[in-house]
Amino acid sequence: MKTATIQELKQELLAVNQPKLLELCLRLAKFKKENKELLTFLLFEAHDEEAYINSVKELIDEGFTEVPKPNLYLTKKTLRKILRIANRYIKYAGSKQAEVALLIHFCQKMKGSGIPYAKSTVLNNLYEQQLKKINTALQTLHEDLQYDYLREIDLL
Repeated sequence: MKTATIQELKQELLAVNQPKLLELCLRLAKFKKENKELLTFLLFEAHDEEAYINSVKELIDEGFTEVPKPNLYLTKKTLRKILRIANRYIKYAGSKQAEVALLIHFCQKMKGSGIPYAKSTVLNNLYEQQLKKINTALQTLHEDLQYDYLREIDLL
């Protein structure tokens, strides 16, 4: 089976009536948890990005309470899990501002958690990679927002 392009899907969806479109969306949401999460974001949370960012920050905070500090291997696996969740929610938001805010929060939590990430090359690279992603996303934001976020980054 050949997958249709976005343009072909768009044309076909324009031709579908509303009840059929509703049925298609619900069927799509049944198949994957990510589809359901994205649909939830678009319907209920997309209008208030600040509240969405704060709820994702709370999820990150909860993840950091479960980090096993003495064992660096398990710490690395837990941090990657937290980062995978954060990146999924960043993708849903589709906003560079949300990306910067959430990654800065992740780095602040990582630095403030007492994890000896400087001793581990893998953890140090993970931290540095997030800083690179922050700086890349920061270049696309408005100057005023860049200034505010750069002040937070300087504390890192």
